[in-house]
Amino acid sequence: MNETNDHSGKTFTFDAIVVGAGHAGIEAGLALARLNRRVCMLSISLDNVGYLACNPSIGGTAKGHLVREIDALGGEMGVAADRTLTQLRMLNRSKGSAVHSLRAQVDKYAYHAYMKRTLETQPGLTLRQGEVKRLLTGADGGRIEGVETVYGQRFLAPAVVLACGVYLKSCVIVGDVIENKGPASFNRANHLSDSLTALGLSLRRFKTGTPARVKLSGVELSALEEQRGETDIYSFSALSNKVAAAKRVCYLGYTNPATHDLIRQNLHLAPKYAGLISGAGARYCPSIEDKIVRFRDKERHQFFLEPEGEGTEEYYVQGLSSSLPADIQYRLYRTIKGFENVEIMRDAYAIEYDCIDPTTLFPSLMHKACAGLFFAGQINGTSGYEEAAAQGLMAGINAARYVGGQEPVVLSRAQAYIGVLIDDLVTKGTDEPYRMMTSRAEFRLLLRQDNADLRLTEIGRQIGLAGEKRCRLYQRRKSRIDRAKQALAAVVPPKSLAPLFLEAGEPLPATGMTVADILKRGGLTPALMAKYAGLFPGIHPTIYAYMLGEARYAGYLTRALNAQNEQQRLEALPLPARLDYTALKGLRIEAAEKLNKLQPRSVGQAARLPGVNPADITVLL
Repeated sequence: MNETNDHSGKTFTFDAIVVGAGHAGIEAGLALARLNRRVCMLSISLDNVGYLACNPSIGGTAKGHLVREIDALGGEMGVAADRTLTQLRMLNRSKGSAVHSLRAQVDKYAYHAYMKRTLETQPGLTLRQGEVKRLLTGADGGRIEGVETVYGQRFLAPAVVLACGVYLKSCVIVGDVIENKGPASFNRANHLSDSLTALGLSLRRFKTGTPARVKLSGVELSALEEQRGETDIYSFSALSNKVAAAKRVCYLGYTNPATHDLIRQNLHLAPKYAGLISGAGARYCPSIEDKIVRFRDKERHQFFLEPEGEGTEEYYVQGLSSSLPADIQYRLYRTIKGFENVEIMRDAYAIEYDCIDPTTLFPSLMHKACAGLFFAGQINGTSGYEEAAAQGLMAGINAARYVGGQEPVVLSRAQAYIGVLIDDLVTKGTDEPYRMMTSRAEFRLLLRQDNADLRLTEIGRQIGLAGEKRCRLYQRRKSRIDRAKQALAAVVPPKSLAPLFLEAGEPLPATGMTVADILKRGGLTPALMAKYAGLFPGIHPTIYAYMLGEARYAGYLTRALNAQNEQQRLEALPLPARLDYTALKGLRIEAAEKLNKLQPRSVGQAARLPGVNPADITVLL
């Protein structure tokens, strides 16, 4: 703890304050401290540091991309996931490499302990329990000066990062029972919403939910399908060695007509349909009640039974989120094959909470009307641990640079999924909890998991977060890839190809082939290529999968690069700050109103605004 201003224990001074110690807060706090800023992290409870309140997993479709990018920049989430995982799988293996996504089951208790210990031992970072009551600003509210807790203590700093998750005036809802508390029965933040409103911010209510946790010994596992982990894939973090990825087994099961009939009979008791929930829910993570309503033709819905951690029988029922009354939940779960005698340890619930309109933020995640005030995570309207951590990392970086009088770091849509995420939020906003998906990235062929380090490690080094070891590993891998690209032009004679092509079931060519053309053959898997590594001098065995994607998608990658260059051209055309667009002749009224409200920083950002069409962009150009 820093020395107090008045030695009374009431006032403390730092370079930055982070409010919240979830996934966004952790990355923000660590980034600030590692960039040599004195930072204090305040959390309602230190028991919820890095707590996985929903599913005990990290990664997934598009989310795995975010974790790899966080790691390349110097963040902590990938390292923590590798250290605490109980199962690792690569999703979308049957599809192209652009949508391959790592997903790990992690021990939620070990993950919390690892992150808490990391914060406690980070030089320059003070971890403190305390609920923030209000923001302290200058007389006109245009500049942040610190925060005040419910105990009257003042923490002063020129930069504050709000990473409050789903705690702002949150309500947990089960049937017609509404409790004023946060996720997993933690205390909620009762006061900060009022301070934000007093500052002029407009708040909205969002909703998310979670399924029940059940006791494994009450499940007939033979009625479910085993889902085992994989061991032949890379880790989230470049800093991790080979990870032990198959410690625990997950299970796949299905609902049935009896489950659906019971839900339909009691739909009037579901809070959403009874009018007790006003918040906008997550479209891509619906409750089982919503699934029954929206997909009436489905005879069954799948779910996954996933371990919460070591040393406990609690399992998470992924896919069966609900807010039905507890007694209906009990009956609902017992209609499922294998769950006839299941015991519920924790009931499913919905949770409503306050969040802000993210279009009020600059791409740096600093608020447009209050200098030094940054927002990150679910308070910005997103859902998911990975989306929160990505925002937290960028908010922490930019808060550190703000304190140091440096220009912010803004990743473009062409550089990273993190750039897509933040640009979507600050440009388009969101009317429901935002979830990252590969389809949101127009350049997803270029933004793959396997090249996240190549895209972002150098940026992380320039910022000052990518440490010596990470940069050394990056340079080694880059050198191997550079040598492999040279080797793609080498010609391999037919005689040498015979064993490989025979085992792959591919017809043997009459003439020699370049390595690039060989890699394009569909039957030649990375495992086979590695087995016959001697045929391809200069290509390291660990680089095969990467080069496979580069060779097979060469034509598409060239097309994507051309489109990327055009977008970057528009991004490089700046627009004046505080321009009155209604004064520009030729702009439609709707476009002028949208442009005046957002004040885009470039022609490229203006082109992505809803209500702005190509003719309007021509006027701007």
